[in-house]
Amino acid sequence: MSLWDYWIEEALSKLHSLQLLRSLRPIYLRNEPQHPTNTTSSKSSFEDEFQVFDEMHPWDRSSVEIQISDATFQNWVHHISSSGDEADSSGHVLADSETGECPRLFKKLLLFSGNDYLGLSSHPTIGKAAAKAALKHGMGPRGSALICGYTNYHRLLESCLADLKKKEDCLLCPTGFAANMAVMVTLGNVSSLLASGSKPLQHERVAIFSDAFNHASIIDGIRLAQRQSSVEVFIYRHCNMTHLNTLLSSCTLKKKVVVTDSLFSMDGDFAPMTELVKLRKKHRFLLVIDDVSKTVDDSVQGEKKWHMLMTLVLVEAHGTFVCGQNGGGVAEEFNCEKDIDICVGTLSKAFFSNNVTITIIRLAPILEHKKWKQLIQSRGRSFIFSTASPVPIVAASHAGVIVARKETWRRKAIWERVQDFRNLTGIPIMSHIISLIIGSEEKALEASQHLLRSGFHVTAIRPPTVPPNSCRLRVTLSAAHTRNDLVSLTDALSRCIDLKEISVNGSSYAYARM
Repeated sequence: MSLWDYWIEEALSKLHSLQLLRSLRPIYLRNEPQHPTNTTSSKSSFEDEFQVFDEMHPWDRSSVEIQISDATFQNWVHHISSSGDEADSSGHVLADSETGECPRLFKKLLLFSGNDYLGLSSHPTIGKAAAKAALKHGMGPRGSALICGYTNYHRLLESCLADLKKKEDCLLCPTGFAANMAVMVTLGNVSSLLASGSKPLQHERVAIFSDAFNHASIIDGIRLAQRQSSVEVFIYRHCNMTHLNTLLSSCTLKKKVVVTDSLFSMDGDFAPMTELVKLRKKHRFLLVIDDVSKTVDDSVQGEKKWHMLMTLVLVEAHGTFVCGQNGGGVAEEFNCEKDIDICVGTLSKAFFSNNVTITIIRLAPILEHKKWKQLIQSRGRSFIFSTASPVPIVAASHAGVIVARKETWRRKAIWERVQDFRNLTGIPIMSHIISLIIGSEEKALEASQHLLRSGFHVTAIRPPTVPPNSCRLRVTLSAAHTRNDLVSLTDALSRCIDLKEISVNGSSYAYARM
């Protein structure tokens, strides 16, 4: 039995005694959707209602072929600040005073900076699912999930995502930021609920070990838990397992959590999953669970054994649906799904932009890890105090999960584009997120403006998103891109940076010389 299982049980018991345990009460919206039974045939019949395709169609290109107004283009090229108000007047065309001719209204660009990795944002099946739900139910009941915003649509999507991730259960949050905040704060709440006094003593706190390059939402969630004096934070060097092992070994706190992105959004490198799993197994000790330093053994709690000092939290924002044979993400890709305790993922990246994200709970052989879900929905403030996602968005998300899983050609296509970029540039990139580090802010903006003039939407990433002097071009690939798109892009890149001078350095940074 896991010590974390014991702590979660105790925390829930405390919440129950304080009458603070919260429940989800789904509102049933008539006619749609019907939950398929567990039989393979009924599930297949249910999913057959969603039309899928076996190759790229013209509508897929609209996810990467975009246009901006000429006013926006000019402001961008000349680095003029804008609040977006030029869009208000884009329909009003003034003739040139000298020629009497109307200027071009829009500039067409090829998008290489989006997160629609599978190119599904314009998929007709997903659009129809949203429209159908909107016509039947409008936006659905509007309120937080704990009040009236949780419906049978939300529950169906949770079940579908839990199946995808091979987990026991799932909790939908309105945004990825909210999901990570909820998980971090809830982890800190474990120590608060089990504290002997009004606040956790030093040895009662949760030790959180966080990768130095983790997403801002993870960092902010940890900071909030810190302000509540419920956690101690240890930052390990990016993907450095030797440093992490040293920190874990020297930490005397009982409750240990390691949190990491699976695929880092600004660098495009993967977390060292195999090494993380080894560390997790290494730190499964029989542990002290009381204040008199008594080892818990067979004489305590019957015949139960206590183990697992470390809990592993994986944030799957950029790998879900893109990585793994079935689109299960980085954990599936590295065959370590069973070793992940909590997985936080998002649906706003891999197939279309919406505000539904997921928190996945690990399937455990002993205790029901639905209890993790119960704890997060009871103590995750960003979940509790946020309005639930509208029903049409949830319906579209459910359709997107099915389409993404069935249209396997999309995963194949995006990895073909990764290989194309490697072959065309000679840069040994690791994923569909390509980080070309320029250095100074001025040079990064200059390179971005050159690409804009060449017809490519590639933004310069600057502080505070990245550290000073590591400004970069962040290029993202999509299944909707073609090899010809990459040929044109690399040609434009070669005219503003020296591709031959780019090298992969340690943490897979690609440094470019102007």
